[in-house]
Amino acid sequence: MARINTDADVAEGLAWLARRDRRLHAVIDVAGPLPLRRTEGGLPGLARIVVGQQVSVASAAAIWQRTQTSFPGLVAADILAADESRFRAAGLSMPKIRTLRAVATACNEGLDLDRLATIPAEEAHGRLTAIKGIGPWTADIYLLFCLGHADVFPAGDLALRKAVGDAFGADETPSIEGVAEIAADWSPWRGVAARLFWAYYRATRQKAAVPV
Repeated sequence: MARINTDADVAEGLAWLARRDRRLHAVIDVAGPLPLRRTEGGLPGLARIVVGQQVSVASAAAIWQRTQTSFPGLVAADILAADESRFRAAGLSMPKIRTLRAVATACNEGLDLDRLATIPAEEAHGRLTAIKGIGPWTADIYLLFCLGHADVFPAGDLALRKAVGDAFGADETPSIEGVAEIAADWSPWRGVAARLFWAYYRATRQKAAVPV
């Protein structure tokens, strides 16, 4: 089971993709160097993704900073013991409060978020989405950037869908199912393909796209 832990891993995956799909040569030329982008795992890593959902980059950074101040170390027991006002003071919405509590409960009941790095991505994805409030996109982003799973492609990410459509000349933004079908051919290095298309999106649309 391949992992993306170093820049060398990204390079290995990119070379494999170039051999696998010649259409990607032009995408690689436009995208430029691909960053590693690995972040902290565990409860803090998943909490950061939850906090940053559906808000601007600046807002996400500010809310995350306040969350870290309110909950030093992001400890499950502390999250479960906190009242709503403590979350609200950090700028967290009620849906995010419920999700963080659900994640903390799962961890308190024995879920080891870091250990998900050692099992197949599909199984790890299922364990994450079993937590109320954790959807497929959140699970994909956690597995990809916090744990380094190499065979994850967040087909629900709008920037990725637009980038794939742009690169392959689609008249409309491809559906989630359509992009997932295309990306299936890039297994077992779909995680590098995702990095490639985020970089392509940024290069062609001049917009930041990577969600962490």
